[in-house]
Amino acid sequence: MKLALKMIVIGFFAIVALLMTVWAMAAIYYSNLPWYFLRIAAAIAFPVVCVVIFSAIRPFRRAGLIFLVVFSVILIWWLLIPPSNSRNWQPDVAFLPSAQIDGNMVTVHNIRNCDYRTETDYTVAYYDKTFDLSKLQGADLFICSWGSPLISHTIMSFCFEDDQYLCISIETRKEIGEKYSSVKGFFKQYELAYIVGDERDLIRLRTNFRKETVYLYRLTAKPALVRDVLLDYLKSVNHLHDHPEWYNALTENCTTAIRGHTAPYAHGKMSWKILANGYLDTLLYERKAIDTNMPFEQIKQISRISDKALNAGNSDDFSIIIRNGLPNPHLLQK
Repeated sequence: MKLALKMIVIGFFAIVALLMTVWAMAAIYYSNLPWYFLRIAAAIAFPVVCVVIFSAIRPFRRAGLIFLVVFSVILIWWLLIPPSNSRNWQPDVAFLPSAQIDGNMVTVHNIRNCDYRTETDYTVAYYDKTFDLSKLQGADLFICSWGSPLISHTIMSFCFEDDQYLCISIETRKEIGEKYSSVKGFFKQYELAYIVGDERDLIRLRTNFRKETVYLYRLTAKPALVRDVLLDYLKSVNHLHDHPEWYNALTENCTTAIRGHTAPYAHGKMSWKILANGYLDTLLYERKAIDTNMPFEQIKQISRISDKALNAGNSDDFSIIIRNGLPNPHLLQK
């Protein structure tokens, strides 16, 4: 009995140690060490050292303790890698937004509105705009799919009277020549960016140039709740302007960050559909966060706005056109 229990404990520790070793190898490989061959050598050296530890040191508990010390050194080093706002950024993320809040009046600086010719050929433009929080009507959520049924990109847009919209996309801040990798997204390869933009930029880029399938869901949240969420967003916008943070594909991505902003006010329970955000719209429907006066498949069908966006092009009425035909719960929230 004791032998069986001992083997179970050793087996469990071996699995955990293997997972820790794989993580440490990836952390070293995707680190900021200066030379590629050095990262390769260090990533290979770590498991070799681990094998030596468990082969040469007895008793097993001592070997396990030494392994934990070595792993802790790697972990502490990795945790201390600092993010930066001073890199050779792509032009579309070179300038960070900020906001000035004076009572109900919010002035947002560096609202992005790129003029796209292709996905990679564009002229960067920014503008400043003042919004009146007393005219805030609600919020909309865009779900952008590029093929995977599990993972999508989510974008929040805050809706004001007179068809005024403030769109915020939580993304990676990439350097020139850098491309997004889901694996790298776990290992401090990208700084976190809150891109505050015109919908003709943030949405049209995905519908008209990246050819993604985009759904627009108008949320049922009351203006008072939406105001709290928007102010929380803008708090993060201002914080990141001066204090960079790392993007993380699991803990600090486009959807988990949205939940972080809404959770203190909406009190929604965590769900696996927040991580597998390709199913986020079904969760919104279940929680009556979107219109439920028709079957879900019908609301999903009419919420697909890709064709509308293609037809709208760079029209000044882009935001109005993509919302034509959608139920508008905002009108009932006042």
